[in-house]
Amino acid sequence: MEASGPGRARRGWRRARAAGSPLSRAAVVLLLSAFVARASSSVGYLIRLPRGFRLTQDTVKIVGSSNFPENSTTQVTSTGSLIFQNFEEGMSGVYTCFLEYKPTVEEIVKNLQLKYVIYAYREPHYYYQFTARYHAAPCNSIYNISFEKKLLQILSKLVLDLSCEVSLLKSECHHVKMQRAGLQNELFFTFSVSSLDTEKGPRPCADHNCESSKRLAKAKNLIERFFNQQVEVLGRRAEPLPEIYYIEGTLQMVWINRCFPGYGMNTLKHPKCPECCVICSPGSYNPRDGTHCLQCNSSLVYGAKACL
Repeated sequence: MEASGPGRARRGWRRARAAGSPLSRAAVVLLLSAFVARASSSVGYLIRLPRGFRLTQDTVKIVGSSNFPENSTTQVTSTGSLIFQNFEEGMSGVYTCFLEYKPTVEEIVKNLQLKYVIYAYREPHYYYQFTARYHAAPCNSIYNISFEKKLLQILSKLVLDLSCEVSLLKSECHHVKMQRAGLQNELFFTFSVSSLDTEKGPRPCADHNCESSKRLAKAKNLIERFFNQQVEVLGRRAEPLPEIYYIEGTLQMVWINRCFPGYGMNTLKHPKCPECCVICSPGSYNPRDGTHCLQCNSSLVYGAKACL
């Protein structure tokens, strides 16, 4: 931190250590003169300013100390700005900016400390989940397995250019008793359509139309059109129906919105970003793809995935 005026100032940054826990790792932006190098694509940061702190033109600059220990993810510039690179979730925690200065030569030394709580966050893991039913061959037939693989290949190819992927969640064959037709074999498919990490995908998206939600919406439309076309094709057939075919009206879709393990949504703690999946604070954890962090008094770290 650096104060204006003719006097000298000593400044520096200090990272708080939670009692009984290892040093945490998250990314931070420090106003006004500090900045953050580009973070990794999958993890971001949230910053909570100290209570009562207001930014004005006369606010002192928040910088650091060039003597502060550095590592591969933390850097303090010659002007004292604190910078984080290659942002990682474990960098979450409390950071303290401390200042010792004399506004003028005649005045006594003054001290000032500002504490910042920095939270890692990730975009929610959201995807579409589909279910569909097919009239099938006998449940022990190899034709059902072959058909399942072929269907997944077709669906995957449909959404490939959108950097989305189709994953089979469940496939079951059941004997279903029909009112007039007696027992019939039916395949119950459950599959998901999710967005690939575009940096890892085979065809990274570069334009604004490739935002995850837009790509998923287009993928959903393509899949719905594909099943509608199957109904149209069957309706035009003069010959008997094939052994395996889509049952009209059985396609169902739900929107799934979940946080990754170690993250959760909290509208009370993070009201400015209620839909953000923010890293679980000490005292909480999320063991699976849930929506909220669960209470765990024995958890002493950020991003806990288990209550130990």
